[in-house]
Order: sequence, then C-alpha cells, then structure tokens
Amino acid sequence: MTDTSGLSRRGLLGAVAGVTAATALPAAPAWAADDQRPGAVRPPTLDKYDRQVVSGLSSDRAVQHLKVLSEKIGPRIGGTESEKRAADYLADQLDRFGYKTRLEPFPVADKFLAQIGDPRNVLPNDLCWQAGAAPGGKHGVTVQGPARDVGSVTAPVWPADVAGSVVLADDLTAARPAFVAEAAARGAIAVVLLPADAVFPRRASAYQPSGLTDAPIPVVGVAQVQKRLLREALAVVNTLPLSISTAAHRGLISNNVIGERKGRGSKSPIVMVSGHYDTVVGAPGANDDGSGTVLTLEIARVLAKLPTEATLRFALWGSEEQGLIGSRYHVAQLAQDQRDRYRAVFQNDMVATSWDPAVTYWLLSFDGLANTATTAVRDAGVRLGYDPRMVGPVLRGASDHQSFQEVGIAAANFSWRGEISPAHLEPPYHSPEDTIAKNVSLERLQVSMELIGTAAYAAARRA
Repeated sequence: MTDTSGLSRRGLLGAVAGVTAATALPAAPAWAADDQRPGAVRPPTLDKYDRQVVSGLSSDRAVQHLKVLSEKIGPRIGGTESEKRAADYLADQLDRFGYKTRLEPFPVADKFLAQIGDPRNVLPNDLCWQAGAAPGGKHGVTVQGPARDVGSVTAPVWPADVAGSVVLADDLTAARPAFVAEAAARGAIAVVLLPADAVFPRRASAYQPSGLTDAPIPVVGVAQVQKRLLREALAVVNTLPLSISTAAHRGLISNNVIGERKGRGSKSPIVMVSGHYDTVVGAPGANDDGSGTVLTLEIARVLAKLPTEATLRFALWGSEEQGLIGSRYHVAQLAQDQRDRYRAVFQNDMVATSWDPAVTYWLLSFDGLANTATTAVRDAGVRLGYDPRMVGPVLRGASDHQSFQEVGIAAANFSWRGEISPAHLEPPYHSPEDTIAKNVSLERLQVSMELIGTAAYAAARRA
C-alpha cells in the first residue's frame, strides 16, 4: 500500500519534543546502579557488563518514544495508515542508532473503523474515542445528531424524536440486524452498539459489529468505558450531540520493522529483542504494547555502543493483535540455517502497567519449558534482586514468542501481570484507557528494561 500519510521515514522525528507535554507522569526512576530497586528483595549484585547496560538505560528516553506512539499517533491498527506512520518512526530510530534497518511488508485483512466526536466537549478527552465500524454498515461518511438511548436492541424503547438522531442501544448479536433496520426506518442517522460488561478486571473492547449487510446508516461498536461515559453524559445534559465518522480500509499492507548489527563471522549466533507495535481498535496501546516497543528501542540504543560476538536483531512486529500475523510471516521467511543460528528471542508484551496487583514478572514459554531466553532472564533477575517476583517459565502463547517456538527457536514472552495467573490483566487492557497517564509505571518499565537488557547482553557477548 502506498503511504499516504505525507510523512517520510524522517517525518516524525520532530514530534518527540512536542508531543503532549502535559501528560501526567510519575517521576522517572533515579536509582544508582547498586541501589535496591522498588519491589526487589535485596540490593543487586551486578557484574561489570550489567553495569554497562543499566547505566545507559533511561525510562525518560523510552517514554518520549511512547508519547509519539500512543499520543501523537494513537491506535495503530494493523495495515492502516497509523500503523505505517509508527513503522516509519521506529525504523528511523533504529537507523539513527546505527542498525541496518528494513521494513518487512505483508498483507492483512480489511479494517472498518469509526471515530466518535463530541461537538460540545461534554465527554472526557483524556481517552481514545475511536470505535469499530460494522463491515456491513455505511462507510466513508460523517453524520451528526443528538444521542438517543433506547435501552436494549431486544426490547428498544423508541422516543418520538428518533429521526435525525444517533441511537444508542445495548447490543446482542442475534437481534442486531432487525434492530438496525428498524432504527434506519425510523430515521436514525447512526447506531452506536454498546457491549455487555466484561467480568472485572477485564473491560470490553471496541469492536466491529458483524452480521449486517448493506445497512443504510453507520453502525459502530464501542468499548465498555466509552459506553459508561456516554450514558453518564446523557444523565446530566439535556442534549448530547455526537458526530460519527466511519471509514473502510481495504487492500492493506502491514510491516515488521527489523534492525540488525552483524556479529563476528557469517554464522554468528543471533540474539533478538522484540515487541509488537500495533494495537486493537480503540486503544492507544501505551502498555499493550507500546511499552514492549519502547523497551526494545531503548535496549537497541544502549547495546549499539557495546561489543557483542553474536548478531543483534531488534524486531517490532506488525499485526500481532490479529493473530501474530507479522511474527509468523517473519519466521516463515527464515531459511533453516537462519533458524538454527537463533540463540534466544526475548519478546516483551505489556511490561509497564501501573495496575497495583501486577506485582509478578511472568516468564511465559509456549511449551512451558525453560530455554535460553527464560534462563537468561531468570539469571538477570537474581543479579538484580528480583527473582522472588518472577514466576515461570509458565506455559502460555498468545504473543510473538509463540511464532518462534512453533519452529523450535528458543523464545519467551516477559510481562508484568497479576499474581493469580498470567491471564490476570489490568482493567485498561485493550481499552481506550490504555494511556501513559492511566496505565504506565516508569518504575516497572525501567526494571523491565534492566532485566531484558542485561539478559540479552549476557546472551550476546559470547560467540
């Protein structure tokens, strides 16, 4: 797909300094190399190589990249223009660090997106108002009218003034087509479908409502938090005008971003650090997985200055949220002699949440077994005093390490999550509230960078 954003690979470089300066953030960590870290059980026992890494890593630098991704660009839906802008920005950073960088394109499915506007600025503006659009609804239009809440799609209570309005209703898949047809027949200009609440701590995400064919009006699916805020606003104002814009994105190409510095010899082992940079619909993706993305960038910056025998690869995966598409495409292109060279893949997904219960650092392996990646991070945790906080390796896929382990490459995913299980994720997960202010801890981000940075350097130093 041709990039129509009007931005070159260098186009977002100036964005870092000027992005959302008012974002509320805790103070950046300021511990010295030998200080006991927050949450650690003892002071670190670092070797000289660890010190080279931890002395260079900066959560301040990392969060500047995160501001570009989650605030300047926002949701980065696989294959869309916003994801391409992010890919260009990330590639440019790796270029600047001195890596040989390339984009790896691959096709992905069509996307249908919506944007909810609030002409009177009644709705909170500190979260994302992107939503999903129904593939079978009307696209490429913007409509505006007063919001009318009719209750449930199964038993709507229609007011007299539906004509010209934006209708809100609790969704049910089976009743969806008949409800939308009736809303359009009554003169509604758009339908906003409201999801059922998920079981806490999970919250329902924005979605692209299915089951419609050639609906004559836009139909959109919002997230749970958007539903709550819309209804809260309707409870306190006489009229809530909304604008609804929809767009169909077709013929899409997503990209992986790969940066490499060759090691000693043509067959040197490969050590990879990675994260995915795309998001789900309606989520700015500050923690999932902007945090893993900027961790990868910051470790790439620091390791670029340090000698290694192994080849270093840094990868940012596109379209992970659609089913690990980018990493699986990448692995499929690797010849067997390339696969055989991999020593470890350190995949980082959701490494900075500020959710209080996320006190466990999970080592997640697709087969549940230890490998060179999990062992290296476990050893780094011992040196940093974090080993009691670590659980694993535990059997779990659902991130890009799975693509590598499926073909026998040592890989694992690393993440801060609740101690109940690795499925115990924060409420802002896949939500419009996955923002820096609402869902990022700079302390956890710094600790994650130190764990992965020292582990990756230990794995890469020797031949």
